Formats: sequence, structure tokens, C-alpha cells
Amino acid sequence: MKASRPLRRSEGRAKVLSQIAFWGAVELGLVFAFVAVGVFLAFRVLDFPDLTVDGSFPLGAAVTAVLITSGVNAWLAAAVAMLAGGGAGLVTAFLNVRFRILNLLASILTMIALFSVNLRVMGKPNVALINADTMLSPFFGLGLREVYVRPLFVGVLVILAVVFVWRFLESDAGLAMRATGANPRMARAQGVDTRWQIYLGLALSNALVALGGALFAQTNGFADVTSGVGTIVVGLAAVIIGETLFGARGILLALIGCVVGSILYRVAIQVALSTDVLGLKASDLNLVTAVLVAVALVLPRLRRGGATS
Repeated sequence: MKASRPLRRSEGRAKVLSQIAFWGAVELGLVFAFVAVGVFLAFRVLDFPDLTVDGSFPLGAAVTAVLITSGVNAWLAAAVAMLAGGGAGLVTAFLNVRFRILNLLASILTMIALFSVNLRVMGKPNVALINADTMLSPFFGLGLREVYVRPLFVGVLVILAVVFVWRFLESDAGLAMRATGANPRMARAQGVDTRWQIYLGLALSNALVALGGALFAQTNGFADVTSGVGTIVVGLAAVIIGETLFGARGILLALIGCVVGSILYRVAIQVALSTDVLGLKASDLNLVTAVLVAVALVLPRLRRGGATS
């Protein structure tokens, strides 16, 4: 009987650790839900392959971290981060609309430039926010465990963002943006200024991505210049997983699918890296990511009756 007590205690610790890992994955999935919604706006609504997100995500984190450490209110810092991200999107739109640079190439140019911009903003590769007051600080004293406070707080912000984007896309301006992505010639024939819609869409998309970066810095306690590497892959995976689960049944369901896809993607990665049977390590993250994205791409084809020969 005495020998069984340590075993039970160790099992209890394992359960606590697995619970923390799960909610940590949910929290990260909710943070990257902003990226997924931003990618949805660019790729699915505007039909604009935008790689700027790999730079605007760490830009949001960098601006937020620098402002908070300088004594600026965390909410104001996040708002400024969104403006910075929107500005990055406008640069990509300007290169594409004004100078006719291919959309993919224009976004790559902005993404590359943002790496140096982020270093300039932070003054060093990373900035710590461990002891700083963040947007979450007032909610830690409400009696809830920290492991629940973070995903609940981010989850509420995600809901607000989804409702805002949904209502916007259902408005006249949103319908004009959707028409621009679906058929630019027809949109112009109906009097829609497609150039303005590209500016607006990319600014809004990257502002949401930068907000995700701002929340990432505040929930994780640091901002790093390399935190944006692979952001576009995560966003695309979330969008594809959401479309596989919910299909094309309207804007609201598509946005909800982005959020659910982002959470499932992060939970799947956590499960894969935490399962001893697979023998995976943290260094295998890119491999797991590639496999999950490949599966997400194949699933829609399988649902339609299998791959075509």
C-alpha cells in the first residue's frame, strides 16, 4: 500500500501536466485564430496570396512589447500594434496596386523588409514582458486558475473579432470586397473601386494578424523577431481545416471554422509532440506541421470521393 502512494501522486502530476499542455494548446490556437481570420480575408475573400503575415505577426508583438516596457497601457499598445500591422498591409497593397508588382512578390518584399523593421523596433532580437502589466493582468485576481484565465480572455477577444469581421463582410463595403475577390472585372463594371478594396482588405487582414502577435507577446511574456516564421502556414492550415469541417455554408460558419481549425491544429501538434509512442521531439515541429497541413489539404479531396487519377 505504501509503495502505491508515490505512483498515484506521479499519475496525478501527469494529469495536471497534460491538462496544462492541453489548455496551453487551446490558448495558442485562439491567439493564432486572429491569424487564421486575417488569412481568410486575404486568401478567400480578396483572392490575394499575402505572405506579409510572416512579418506583421512579429511586428505586432514587437510594437506591443516595446510600448509596454516603456510604460504605455497594454490596451493602447495593442491598438498601436494593429495600426502598425495595418500599415504593413497597406505597403503590400501599394506595391501591388500602384506599381503592378505581382501580389505574391509584393507581399514577399514587405515580409523581408519587416524583419529589419522589427529588429529596429525592438533594438534587439527579443524583449521580455515577464514582470510587466499586460491586458490579462487585471483578470488574474478573479479566483480562476491562470491556466483558464488566458484562453478565456483570448477567446472573448476572438469572438468579438469574428462578429466584427462577419458584420463587416455582410455590409455593403464587405460585399464590395467579396465581389472584388470573386470577379474584379464585374466588380469594376458595377462601380466598385477594386483598388480601394485591396487596400482596405490587406490593412484589415494584417491588423488582425498584428493583434494576434500582440496577444502572443502578452500571453507568452516575450516578443521575438523570429516568432513570425511559418505564420502563413499556420493560418492556411487553420482555414483549410475549418473549410473541411464546416464547408462553404456562409461567412459566419467560415469564420467559426477558422477559429476551430486553429485550435484543432494546435491541439493536434501538442498531442503529436506529447505522445511517447510516436517518438517525436520539439525539433520535429516543422515535420509535424508539414504532415498536418498535407492532411488538411487531402481531406477535402477525400470527402469528394477520393483523389483523381
